[in-house]
Amino acid sequence: MHRLTFITLILALLVSSACTNSGTSATVFPTNIISSTTAATTTVSPSTTNQKPSLEVYFLDVGQGDSEILRYGDKTMLIDAGTNASTNTLLNDIKSLGINKFDFVVATHPHEDHIGGLDAVINNFSIGQIYMPKVTTTTKTFTDVLTAIKNKGYVVSAPVPGYTFNLGEVQCVVLAPNSQKYDDLNNYSIVIKVTYGATSFLFTGDAQTLSEQEMLGKGYNLKADVVKVGHHGSDSSTSPQFLEAVSPRYGVIEVGKGNDYGHPHQVTLDKLAAANVKVYRTDLNGTIIFKSNGSAITVSTAR
Repeated sequence: MHRLTFITLILALLVSSACTNSGTSATVFPTNIISSTTAATTTVSPSTTNQKPSLEVYFLDVGQGDSEILRYGDKTMLIDAGTNASTNTLLNDIKSLGINKFDFVVATHPHEDHIGGLDAVINNFSIGQIYMPKVTTTTKTFTDVLTAIKNKGYVVSAPVPGYTFNLGEVQCVVLAPNSQKYDDLNNYSIVIKVTYGATSFLFTGDAQTLSEQEMLGKGYNLKADVVKVGHHGSDSSTSPQFLEAVSPRYGVIEVGKGNDYGHPHQVTLDKLAAANVKVYRTDLNGTIIFKSNGSAITVSTAR
């Protein structure tokens, strides 16, 4: 089937939001290529142990792209999947962690540097739930992802702000996107705040200033210990008001060495420095690992 026709079919069959048990909602994509399901607030409980596991957060070095893995005991979540070129690196990283399935997979938005390796992840690992924003593109990369989803018989849901899901005792709440339509695909980015005990992480995808202002306008609690700096440290994100609201101790910039975009932009680095944010970068530090026991966070890097 022609790529545009294939994607148009997906778009034409989108349905309205389905209410969840908690009063929040997530749009479900039930089509003839993706089996339907209900979209309720989802909890994946950890295995019973005598001691609570730590939350591990891996910001993977996938070049000029984003990919994060969250692990709580034997429960796992992947946020974004890097570029097409970094696919083998991503798969090797996942396997090196001993992961063979993901309870949740989030594709923040359908740009190649965020979903490039997603078709390979879907093809190689078992997945519980897939979250994507309600937007499509006509790129081959996006079509490859849809084909992989179809072939595995998985369901895609588009969560709305306020939608919550849990990875054991780790709470995840969706904060964006807050509008139905944007001129820039980056602003469709799913933004998720992850909280474990007294510690928290904010994953922003490529959300730009417009999306940041919408979150501020909604009065969301954006405070987080760790922020995934938006859009690879571009000056299109990390507005002063947003940074003040998040007030992070640590900022992570996922960026490729010597990239063509000049990321991270100096103005962003200056804002982070002025706010006394300790910055880690995948181009300088390689993969960055945070561990939280619910009260304290430790950091380690590959280099």
